[in-house]
Amino acid sequence: QVQLVESGGGLVQAGGSLRLSCAASGSIVSINAMGWYRQAPGKQRESVTSITSGGRTIYADSVKGRFTISRDNAKNTVYLQMNSLNPDDTAVYSCNARAGLVYADYWGKGTLVTVSS
Repeated sequence: QVQLVESGGGLVQAGGSLRLSCAASGSIVSINAMGWYRQAPGKQRESVTSITSGGRTIYADSVKGRFTISRDNAKNTVYLQMNSLNPDDTAVYSCNARAGLVYADYWGKGTLVTVSS
């Protein structure tokens, strides 16, 4: 089992920045990859970015060049640095971990990011 706790959401003006954190606990050694998803009001959840245990990263086209995922293995924490935010980035951002041989999904409760115009 893996537990995930997000923090760092809030209200920011367009053009501003926020950094989200996701602290993992439990069966840390079983984690294969971690990432961030978001769900805007009335829309389906979408993948934003992910990072594998080997450090490979993937980004959605909509956030490339603006968002950066990173990790601190000593703190079992993954970060999402979000720059040049715009109102389309408004969503609940959830941390995801895939762990174990079957790549089971674990989710945090999510943190709300609101970008005002």
